Amino acid sequence: MRHSKLYSILETFNKYEQNRLRKFLTSPYFNRNERIVTLFEMLVADVNRAAEKRKPDLTKEELWAGLHPDKAYDDVRFRKYCSDLLKLVESYLAQEEFGRNPLLKATLLIEAVGNRKIEKLYRTVMRTANRYAENYPYRSALYYYYQYQKEKNFYDLNEAELKRAEKSNMEEIANNLDRFFLSEKLRIYCAVLNQQKLVSVEYDLLFIDEIIRHLEQHLEGKYADVPPVALYYQIYLATRFPDEVAHYHKLKELLHEHIDAFPKKEALTIYYSAVNYCIQKVIHGKAEFQRELFELYRTMLDKEILLANGELSPWDFKNIVLVGLRMQEYDWTERFIKQYQAYLPEQFRRNAVTYNLATLYFRKKEYEKVVELLREVEYEEFSYNLNSKVLLMATYYEIDEFDPLHFLMESFRTYLTRHKEIPADRRRIFHNFIRYTRKLTRIIPGDEKAIEKVRKELEADSEVVNKDWLLEKLEELK
Repeated sequence: MRHSKLYSILETFNKYEQNRLRKFLTSPYFNRNERIVTLFEMLVADVNRAAEKRKPDLTKEELWAGLHPDKAYDDVRFRKYCSDLLKLVESYLAQEEFGRNPLLKATLLIEAVGNRKIEKLYRTVMRTANRYAENYPYRSALYYYYQYQKEKNFYDLNEAELKRAEKSNMEEIANNLDRFFLSEKLRIYCAVLNQQKLVSVEYDLLFIDEIIRHLEQHLEGKYADVPPVALYYQIYLATRFPDEVAHYHKLKELLHEHIDAFPKKEALTIYYSAVNYCIQKVIHGKAEFQRELFELYRTMLDKEILLANGELSPWDFKNIVLVGLRMQEYDWTERFIKQYQAYLPEQFRRNAVTYNLATLYFRKKEYEKVVELLREVEYEEFSYNLNSKVLLMATYYEIDEFDPLHFLMESFRTYLTRHKEIPADRRRIFHNFIRYTRKLTRIIPGDEKAIEKVRKELEADSEVVNKDWLLEKLEELK
């Protein structure tokens, strides 16, 4: 049972959500089968039980005995109980989302009142919907979709009363539909452009060329106050024409102006467009975009956009540390690591914090702290494991600890040889780092001929990790 879809869903519920689901299941409006509630309680009890206190497996027969202690196991009926509980859990999840969206609720209420022709409620439900629309905190594409639905339902309510000569709200219906359509089409197109930078894929998206031409002519006049259209069009420009830096700076202005109009998850995706733009510029040698990248990350932290999913991605965590170190913002970076480590997913936390703190101390030349952090650590994740060994090797070299350095080089080489699951190209760049580090230890300081020979070999080698540090150490041997 622990590998079933039902169990995996229940595992995601915290105690508060379990209690709300329990109330949902015990409501006779949604469920009248008490055995389904009993099944839920048995499954949740197992979910809440500490891993070491669980039985080796949670069998169907044990659960059936809790439902029908006096009857032989019936697989068909048991599967029906599980299926019914799963459907109720899914209904609960949908109900929770519905409850969090008053604008959707008001829109559906207008439709229900119209279908039943309850004329006395027409004005009331419209006032309620307008109030929710005014107070709705976001102006993403979804807002304009709900506005379209609201205006359409309002038209349906009043169609019988409208005189043929009177002007209806058809313009509002069409305008809101246009805003939703343009916003979503641009959002999808921007996602396609970003994907095409990574893999060769083709999509046939209707009307994209017509939409772009339309916005080239009418953006400032008709859509400048529609945040998703303005922002996604600017992302399109920055992505499609990366050499025209003015597009990025305009995007940054629009982010500052409009980002609060989006839910956090969508805001994160939008900000990633600017982040990826800066990363590409840095990769192509535009060092000034390091500062841009650093400021983008700081803003995303200040606005809690990076915590949109309730957690901080370990990859964002690592990138922020890296950018902070490149900007020599050491104090800020240390505060960041200590303040935000609690937001890392638990399974990545120890590795991420240890490695990134060690990297910080290395940059600050606090080498003893690096050794203290890394000497006894064996990471579970290959990426951290490999990079931490590189960092520890560099640290031993910096503090002239050549005996532990040679021991580590040999054990690292053995590790790379043994772990065939590491891709060959990745193993090669680490093997090469070991090889060049060994050459560093053998060069006599001042031997310019030997130094120059290794430098030329290293500069021509594109398959070596931590190349800048190796070149720096070669320079110091002159």
